[in-house]
Amino acid sequence: MTEVSLARLYALRLAYLVLGGGLVLVKWPTLIGHDSAWPLWEGVSSSLLGALALMAILGLRYPLQMLPVLLFEFAWKIIWGGLVFLPLWQSGEVTAAAASVAINCLVVLVLIPLIPWRCVVATYVLARGAPWRANVGEARTLPLR
Repeated sequence: MTEVSLARLYALRLAYLVLGGGLVLVKWPTLIGHDSAWPLWEGVSSSLLGALALMAILGLRYPLQMLPVLLFEFAWKIIWGGLVFLPLWQSGEVTAAAASVAINCLVVLVLIPLIPWRCVVATYVLARGAPWRANVGEARTLPLR
């Protein structure tokens, strides 16, 4: 990972705290206290958001290693905004529910200056990836790094 300032690490921790803490407060009570069968996609989305909360909480301890959590949060909201909300807005078919989700998704704009983009590019774009197969003559097991 590239060098990231202590101030940026604390900013990332704040982002993880808001994301993870918010989801723990909102989603976990319904996950734990739910006593009847859920509609399929409501159960899927609640479970996914519950898991996302746990991963975000890990970001408090490992802010750089858990960057994919923030990138996921950033990516899904941008995709939803561009591919779901924007066409609804252009056609004048925005419902109250869609508008509410869009407003909640605007929080992702706060992540843009918090994410250490040089670190993201160096780690996930420019860095050499793990091998797909062992070269002839090399051991079949690869060390964890």
